[in-house]
Amino acid sequence: MATTTKARTLSDQDLAELISLTKGSDSVELKLTVPVSDRSRGAAALGVDPLDAQIRQVYFFDTPDLTLNKAGVVVRARRVQRKGDDTVVKLRPVVPDELPGELRRSPNFGVEVDAMPGGFVCSGSMKRALKTPEVRDAVFGKRPIRRLYSKEQRALFAAHAPDGLTLDDLSILGPITVLKLKFAPEGYNRRLVAELWLYPDNSMILELSTKCAPSETFQVAAETRAFLTQKDVNLTGEQETKTKKALQYFSKRLRAGSD
Repeated sequence: MATTTKARTLSDQDLAELISLTKGSDSVELKLTVPVSDRSRGAAALGVDPLDAQIRQVYFFDTPDLTLNKAGVVVRARRVQRKGDDTVVKLRPVVPDELPGELRRSPNFGVEVDAMPGGFVCSGSMKRALKTPEVRDAVFGKRPIRRLYSKEQRALFAAHAPDGLTLDDLSILGPITVLKLKFAPEGYNRRLVAELWLYPDNSMILELSTKCAPSETFQVAAETRAFLTQKDVNLTGEQETKTKKALQYFSKRLRAGSD
């Protein structure tokens, strides 16, 4: 299964679907995968200092054959330098208008459209902030995985996970080391985020992103594209999905270890 997609032009039907999804979402995140070979030149053009980056560790939980992912459920835990831990149970894809009202009213639940050149997906995420070192304790077997997740998260998981599968049944897929940097480049009136995901096989994904209100999607996309083009950032590379690549890598490793 491929983890990259060639950028394509959205059809009229795609654009109509995107407009419908953004109207029902809470936010939009515009993303661009930049070829790793361009990272030094791009960093210099945007005025990025990698020493300012924040270190993160990302863990996913699923079965070795990615049963949850196939059901449209993503379970993640994260350790963040100088900030603390957090967890999320994510549904992807979702249609905002089809989600239960009680779920939408939760202050811990948000709906976001991720859009990249040639594609988009709408997700619903239930989040929880934790203290350090709760995630580390769980991945080292000192506490059950389910204890990382709130009552709301566990309920969302139970409603959408395959029957009979519990949080404590899941395997640990990770960690992925991530370097994240928020910055405001000169000549651009929004904040950009750069994330460099470092995979255990020495492969990498470099992603630039910015968030905006749903009503601003097309204006911000045009402005961001114009700015990055002016800075000679490559907009035509293959678009990779960070989570998908991580799940596939660790799934393959887990299945090889069980043979």
